[in-house]
Amino acid sequence: MKSDRLLSVLLLLQTRGRVPAADLAARLEVSVRTIYRDIESLSAAGVPVYAERGRHGGIALLPGFRTDVTGLTTDEARALFVLAAEGAHHALGLDDALGSALRKVMAALPAPHRPAAELTSRRILVDPGRWLSGPRPDVELDALHTAVFADRRLRLRYRHSGETEPRTYTVDPYGLVSKAGTWYLVADRRRRARLFRADRVAEATVLDAPVRRREGVELADAWEALRRQVETRPAGLRVTARVLRTRLDLFVRILGTALVEPPRDTGGTWVTVELALQELRAVRQLLQFATSLEVLEPPEARAELARAAASVTDLYAQARTADAREADTRRADPRQTAAPVPSHPVDPGPEPAP
Repeated sequence: MKSDRLLSVLLLLQTRGRVPAADLAARLEVSVRTIYRDIESLSAAGVPVYAERGRHGGIALLPGFRTDVTGLTTDEARALFVLAAEGAHHALGLDDALGSALRKVMAALPAPHRPAAELTSRRILVDPGRWLSGPRPDVELDALHTAVFADRRLRLRYRHSGETEPRTYTVDPYGLVSKAGTWYLVADRRRRARLFRADRVAEATVLDAPVRRREGVELADAWEALRRQVETRPAGLRVTARVLRTRLDLFVRILGTALVEPPRDTGGTWVTVELALQELRAVRQLLQFATSLEVLEPPEARAELARAAASVTDLYAQARTADAREADTRRADPRQTAAPVPSHPVDPGPEPAP
């Protein structure tokens, strides 16, 4: 609706200052001509808005003009109160600020919308944690948060996956991203975007030097490029396996991201799946399904699983042999299992009363 678009234009100008008409058109998915008609409508309604031509021109409000917009719809008010979920705000130390902000929004809401907003906060709960993900390590975001908002460079002591000792990097942060409850720092290192998992940062130091971000690159742009790299990383091994139908749901929950295509259900006890794994050793994770899963091909994957299973069998066979020897020794010399004799007399205590 035009009224909603006019309100959006007003809010964008109020928060961003001077904005090119083409940017407004792209954000609101309309033509530039429509944006100029909307500006004329705002001006006719008494809003002090003007347009400047030229390379550094754009559309802006007169300096000092502000408007309090409280015309939220019922759905907009409900959407705001869903934000009260724990997780990101807690990690950033903003729980109290969020609660205060929501109380102010509640006070500003039209009276008919308040019951729906309050009911939403009691009926909708967002839990960012995954099932059975185990305890999450404590994450210290203070230094990362400070560098991001102060536009300062960061020196990191960072431990990569599979390594025991951290490495030192100097990076230029774009921002922080919470992905399924896990925090990541997106930053440039040597003019290339990199991803740093916050719980692997051993130490972070905010430097005095100003950040050196690449011109025109925003957090969303860098994150999208990094996300695509992770999700489209070429697989080193394609594996065909069959899974018991009764275990298929569990298999998909645990290894669904490795599936090349949906499971092929041809009826019967087993369902065929195609997996893309990064390396041959990664096939060992399939052992967690024991006899509920069988790798069909390639042969090297079956051989790798056989080697892994044999090494586990040897480990417990050796432990069983050691346990058997210890048991035989105890049977041969019962004194080893008898209670130790104290080195001094034990006081039996007072005589029982007659």
